[in-house]
Amino acid sequence: MGKEFRGTIADQPDFDAGSDAEALYNAMKGFGSDKEAILDLITSRSNAQRQEIRAAYKSQYGKDLIDDLKYELTGKFERLIVGLMRPPAYHDAKEIKDAIKGAGTDEKCLIEILTSRTNEQIHNLVAAYKDAYGRDLEEDVIGDTSGHFKKMLIVLLQGTREEDDVVSEDLVEQDAQDLYDAGEAQWGTDEAKFIMLLGNRSVTHLQLVFDEYQKIAESSIEDSIKSELSGDFERLMLAVVQCIRSKPMYFAKRLYKSMKGLGTADNTLIRIMVSRSEIDMLDIRECFRLRYEKSLYNMIQDDTSGEYKRTLLNLCGGDDDIAGEFFPEAAQIAYKMWEISAMTKVQLRGTVRPYQNFDPASDAQALRKAMKGFGTDEDTIIDIVTHRSNAQRQEIRQTFKSLLGRELMADLKSELSKNLERLILGLMMTPAEFDAKMMKKAMEGAGTDEHSLIEILVTRSNQEIQEMCSAYQNAYKKSLEDAIASDTSGKFKRILISLAQGAREEGPVDMARALEDAQVLADACNADSDDMEDKFMSILCTRSFPHLRKVFQEFVRCSNKDFEQIIKKEMSGDFKNAMFAIVRSVKNQPSYFADRLYKAMKGLGTDDRALIRIMVSRSEIDLFNIRKEFKETHDATLHEFIQVETLVVSCVFLLIHPACICASITGAIRRKESCVDIVFCLTVGVAHPLLVKSRGTECLTGSCGVLARLSCLGISPACLTSSQCADSDWWRERRQEVFSNRSILAL
Repeated sequence: MGKEFRGTIADQPDFDAGSDAEALYNAMKGFGSDKEAILDLITSRSNAQRQEIRAAYKSQYGKDLIDDLKYELTGKFERLIVGLMRPPAYHDAKEIKDAIKGAGTDEKCLIEILTSRTNEQIHNLVAAYKDAYGRDLEEDVIGDTSGHFKKMLIVLLQGTREEDDVVSEDLVEQDAQDLYDAGEAQWGTDEAKFIMLLGNRSVTHLQLVFDEYQKIAESSIEDSIKSELSGDFERLMLAVVQCIRSKPMYFAKRLYKSMKGLGTADNTLIRIMVSRSEIDMLDIRECFRLRYEKSLYNMIQDDTSGEYKRTLLNLCGGDDDIAGEFFPEAAQIAYKMWEISAMTKVQLRGTVRPYQNFDPASDAQALRKAMKGFGTDEDTIIDIVTHRSNAQRQEIRQTFKSLLGRELMADLKSELSKNLERLILGLMMTPAEFDAKMMKKAMEGAGTDEHSLIEILVTRSNQEIQEMCSAYQNAYKKSLEDAIASDTSGKFKRILISLAQGAREEGPVDMARALEDAQVLADACNADSDDMEDKFMSILCTRSFPHLRKVFQEFVRCSNKDFEQIIKKEMSGDFKNAMFAIVRSVKNQPSYFADRLYKAMKGLGTDDRALIRIMVSRSEIDLFNIRKEFKETHDATLHEFIQVETLVVSCVFLLIHPACICASITGAIRRKESCVDIVFCLTVGVAHPLLVKSRGTECLTGSCGVLARLSCLGISPACLTSSQCADSDWWRERRQEVFSNRSILAL
């Protein structure tokens, strides 16, 4: 019995190739073309049927259908429709040819195709390449690549991966040990062993090898590859592992990265939607929703337009945001994800460590000198404060007072301003004082910053919460619980007060109780709303994180539902956000913080309080891990994102003309360059800020959302007058904004 069909495009019943060929001919004859008719017909026929239509078209009209489509259509829509009309092997061959022709090589395209195709598909691809271009694919790949990257591609091009599902337990253990010995267990890496095993063993065998490797190394094979390999070879081997684990999840990640951020990687989007529409698009959709909490359908809808969008949505086949249950493949992946989360022993690492040869007296004197006289030496302050641990900073505070009879915090407050002041003072507080201050800020004034309250109370340990409560009482002469009770209401208030007790259970998983809790949550999904929320709160706010990981894993087995999707669909408001934050923290806390940082910086303006709060509070705990998660999810480093935040201020401060900014960024975005490349582009043009007039404003705001952050930083390009340029306080504030971001980068 064959595998269940998981595509979104299938054979059309009552198919008539001649009739379809005539309909396409009529849609393209005369002035203009009926694009709606073309896309509706082509996306409702399987690829095999399209080949029959193509043959019938040539027979009836003596013309090649693809040539006519190229003539009538343009741009991305043309590439998409023509891609659908090619046989799969010839489409892959065209993508490979485009990836290696010309001066550069699209390594990501090579990796995607060669790691995700079956042996049969690889053989068909090689034959199609030879037929279409009269060249040997292996020779072309050899001529365009090098090193271990080339060797692994050649192995994959052979299409000889074992396909026997019968697995030897002894060989699984041996291969896992061999991989460990080839990497983690020795100085240097035996790349040949990685190539041989990952390039030839069967999918079923390698899935078991990866599980066994996790037990031996106490880390995932992915983490080992990241630490042992580099460059294109690292990306290739990670793609192999991801495709072995789950091709649908691999493609879900590729699709997400093709659409997130500024611009769209249309070639990647088209290639995946065309190649997977008859294979596993349903599973890709579910994996997409599982990982990104948004349907693929909605992301395509938000990121594309016109007939191009309609065609992609037809290939997608439906919106999964209305669904709650998993498809079988996605349920297995979800269960496995929670299992891996529970098994992985992550070593949390901060980025700020105790300073060697620490001398609090010398640091205290240097800080005083940096603040004496005319002006402030921000560089010295940043260098000292960001390179000392919090414990060392407390010693500096005490020594500063003992030696100089002055309060360091008061001096810093008088010398610094705005975000630089908030950041440096935050670093100089104890963690408990800082958290208490953040909680106070979140609740003071007219509105309440519920996201800050949730973030702090969900992610702190029992001890950290208890110390924060004590610091809050000392600083504000009021208990934190009373403050929360007076500023929030309903079940959201109950969640926060529960978390503020700092009484979450600690210790290992109780398996029997985890199964019981999972069943309680599954049953609660069928209860009325109030009862469900009470049940969820009683378990999620009190059980230990290791216990909850097992509960969420077993919930998938009990209900065949996505826990996060249940929260998203059945709950609302701040209660939903709090539940969601708990689940995300339990699953992967560094990933939760990476997402919070991304949201703080994306779009127009920056949530500076969130950025400062996370960078300060996590710098000695897990900021290194957060950086890794940020890079993996957003395909750009946290460092690059923060550099973009300095971009506009730095440009005005360094007197760079806005027209140069516009041209540089527009070109960089069109080329899909990284944030750091964009920043680098901006070092080339120089002009006085008086030239930043309304003409420049129009140019700036039309180019990219990043540039609109001028207004968020207090800079209106049309309003830079000679009086402002001469105003030392105005420039001092702009200067300290630059130093603030420099301080964050130092962390």
